[in-house]
Amino acid sequence: MSVSSEQFKQALQLWASGIAVVTSKSEKLGVRGMTVTAFSSVSAEPPQILVCLNQSADTGENIDQNQRFAVNILSAQQQDESNNFSGGSSQEERFANTRWSVGVTGVPILDESLMSLECKVVEKVRAGTHWVIIGEIEEATCRSGEPLLYFRSNYRELASLNESSTSTD
Repeated sequence: MSVSSEQFKQALQLWASGIAVVTSKSEKLGVRGMTVTAFSSVSAEPPQILVCLNQSADTGENIDQNQRFAVNILSAQQQDESNNFSGGSSQEERFANTRWSVGVTGVPILDESLMSLECKVVEKVRAGTHWVIIGEIEEATCRSGEPLLYFRSNYRELASLNESSTSTD
């Protein structure tokens, strides 16, 4: 017997994670993006990541058309961007309200994200209501800052350790 989707969601609220915005661009649909927390590294050789997208998301349709996407890991200052790309607004509004540029591979990258990984699709697997998309990293842009975290349905910050509190006197 499996757990209900509600039980599953409650359990996953106990998993602290970073927040990413997946972006893509195609000739047919233009730029698309959405907030995700289901992101992970897969392999160092070759460098690959995975991201999970709901099958109904138009960002996934865009990725299908172009076979390229970016994963933008949000910084602690980007709560507004996380909310902006979570839904409720049109794709045009999402990008109009965010500083972004076109990356080396032609996909949109968020200018203020902690890092942006530009990827080409190497595999796409259907899993329940979602697609698991594995991408090989073609370009990586890293910036300084702290990550935006999510835990128990709220944004969180890393605790800052004071140097004196780590002393071993």
